[in-house]
Amino acid sequence: MVRVQLRAVRVDLQSNTPVLLLEEEEGQGRTLPIFIGTPEATSIAYATQGVDVPRPLTHDLVVDIIDALGAELDFVVVTEIEGATYLADLHLSTPSETVVVSSRPSDAVALAVRTGSPLFVADHLMELDTVFIAEEEEAPGLVEDEVEAEEVVEEFREFLDTIRPEDFSA
Repeated sequence: MVRVQLRAVRVDLQSNTPVLLLEEEEGQGRTLPIFIGTPEATSIAYATQGVDVPRPLTHDLVVDIIDALGAELDFVVVTEIEGATYLADLHLSTPSETVVVSSRPSDAVALAVRTGSPLFVADHLMELDTVFIAEEEEAPGLVEDEVEAEEVVEEFREFLDTIRPEDFSA
């Protein structure tokens, strides 16, 4: 396993899709890009920017549940890729045992950011699917996370302001 850090959440300009950039902490500077959904990108941006929300978001709720059960998120690992879909595992310690729970990488990163838990990527993924991004260089077709995160957060806030209970009826 390779220990990584969340370098950024950016948006691919061609597909207008958020991308997680997980950069190895030591070594060659390889970065694993993983396309994620807009809600997950918003959640990660909220956590990294310390945005306060009036009620817990789903990832905040999961952290609260983990805490209430006396468990701890030890670390997360991006383990595999099936087709174009990455898989991850949450490694949790409970008072009586260690538990591994399957997760989407975006959810795993959102939880790790909130808990300060380490992030890892399986060795074979770092060797197959990584790119190199120099410190001062922008990846072609990507928008920096801070500007985009603010836009995503604002769009999400507008959505929350306009949503009504009847919008969810079948």
